[in-house]
Amino acid sequence: MDVFLELALILIIAKVFGYISLRLGFPAALGQLIGGIIIGPSLLDLVSYGPEVRLLAELGVIILLFLAGLETDVEEFKHVGLSAFIIAVMGVFFPLLLGYVLGLAFGFTDIQSLFLGGILTATSVGLTTSILMEMKKLRTKVGTTILAAAVVDDILGIMILTILVAMNVRGSVRVLDVIIILVEVALFFLAGIFLGHPAIREALKVSERITLPETVTAFALAIMLFFAYLAEKFQIAGITGAYLAGILVATTEEAKKITDRMITIGYSLFIPIFLVSIGIESDITVLLHAGLFAGLYSLVAIISKVIGCGIGALMMKFKPVEALQVGVGMVPRMEVALIMANIALREGVFDRGLFAIPVTMVVVTTLITPFLLKWAFSK
Repeated sequence: MDVFLELALILIIAKVFGYISLRLGFPAALGQLIGGIIIGPSLLDLVSYGPEVRLLAELGVIILLFLAGLETDVEEFKHVGLSAFIIAVMGVFFPLLLGYVLGLAFGFTDIQSLFLGGILTATSVGLTTSILMEMKKLRTKVGTTILAAAVVDDILGIMILTILVAMNVRGSVRVLDVIIILVEVALFFLAGIFLGHPAIREALKVSERITLPETVTAFALAIMLFFAYLAEKFQIAGITGAYLAGILVATTEEAKKITDRMITIGYSLFIPIFLVSIGIESDITVLLHAGLFAGLYSLVAIISKVIGCGIGALMMKFKPVEALQVGVGMVPRMEVALIMANIALREGVFDRGLFAIPVTMVVVTTLITPFLLKWAFSK
């Protein structure tokens, strides 16, 4: 199929299936993912998914993380409190450990198993937030804690992804390598904050004085791409650079204008292509042969968050029923998990068959969360 026709089809599928998913009470991203599976090689095989579409999808994930940075409330993040931090750390440790052990038990390599564990770490709080708002529980102690912990575990998830990508490049998982990678990540963030922050402020001020249409937006995009480039030069995932760029741009006077423009640019073209491409690249036929592992992996995804976050909540003096509610609220996975799986595929760690396993887990955790939340809060 011609690339222009492919893009037209992908965008229509993204919006139609996203809308249907929202109407059914699920995140739009889930519908877009399912739409991609339908038009991809697994079912109808309508899209060949060539290098042109792939490039747009890669820009989509960079813009998605840039937007995540723009929408991170830095002040709120500073005040999330010890409770949210401990809950997030425990909610990252248990999924990472159990996912890794499960991968090894089924004969996957060290690095594949680490990626399988890493993909389970980050929560997608969008679905939980909408359900808690509907139940009028969002502004409770549990609701606030879930939101704060989700912010922390997203950042921890991105850091884990960065370490795993660097490990894959080095071809090693030794302790010394992890220490070197952590030092590199710290240097990158410190350089970005102390050198990049003032440079970004000046660049955006200069852009305001250039009287051409959307110059500020163009400069913001250039900053995003430059930080993604620098991150990769540090052997860190490009999305980490984009995320840091978003956080730094969020503190400038132009942040609101840039955020509005990036939402328009991202969600009208690049991000829908990325989300549909996840489905296109998923080989669901492999689930006929790997059904047991896919089922166990999804079960571990649910149990590890409930146990990990629940233990963290109990450590911070939450009541047992509140600890259960916090754990259940942290179960759904979506964008960050899909991004991590996508990068594992790009890095050659996963093949299309293994890639389908995390996609299955995302679908399962997203579908089951509304029922689990309503059960937990009825207690």
